[in-house]
This record gives sequence, structure tokens and C-alpha cells, in this order.
Amino acid sequence: MSKSERRQRTALLGSVRCYPEEKEQIQASAKAAGISTGEFLRRSALGRRIVAKGDTRQMNEILKLGGLQKHLYSEMQKQGMMTAELSKQFADTLASLQKTLMKFRAESLNNTED
Repeated sequence: MSKSERRQRTALLGSVRCYPEEKEQIQASAKAAGISTGEFLRRSALGRRIVAKGDTRQMNEILKLGGLQKHLYSEMQKQGMMTAELSKQFADTLASLQKTLMKFRAESLNNTED
């Protein structure tokens, strides 16, 4: 959003009353998404998508672990220390990691906070 679009937001909606627990939850959700509380409330009210930044960090961690496992698998193959059982375990783990990552990614793309 450009600065000129932000400056055009001059209409106030007034105060919104809520319980202290609700306020804390809304503020925590906004912080997790990396946006202001006002932007979080606007997106929620208008049905716009809100993706928490924590999802991105978690997804990057999963990718890093998958890369590390792939590296270890390659190194063990090079050194000839790979057994059939170990090979199957690595392959199964990589397949599970990929499946989990794809599921996680699909869920995070459709993630909206209530």
C-alpha cells in the first residue's frame, strides 16, 4: 500500500468495546501477523487474508531441516556407508517431510485469524 493510500484513511469508526482477554488475543494475533491492530481489524472485517509471519518462519525451518537431511543422505551415499535399511529410512523421512511441508503450506495460504 502506498503512502498516499494510507493518508486517505481519515474516517474513524469510533471505539470498539471488548473484554480484556479479547483485546489481548486480537493484539497477539496482529503481532503474529506482523501488522498493526487496526490493519488486523480491517482485514478481519473485510474478509481479507491474514497470514501469520510465524508460519513463514516455521516453513523456513522445515525447509532447512529437509535440506540438511538431503545433504546427509548424499554424503552417506558418497562415503559408501549407506545400507538398504538406512536408505529406506531416509527416503521415507524425506517423503514425509515433503508431504508435511505441502500440507503446512496449503493450510498457511488459507490461514485467517478470527
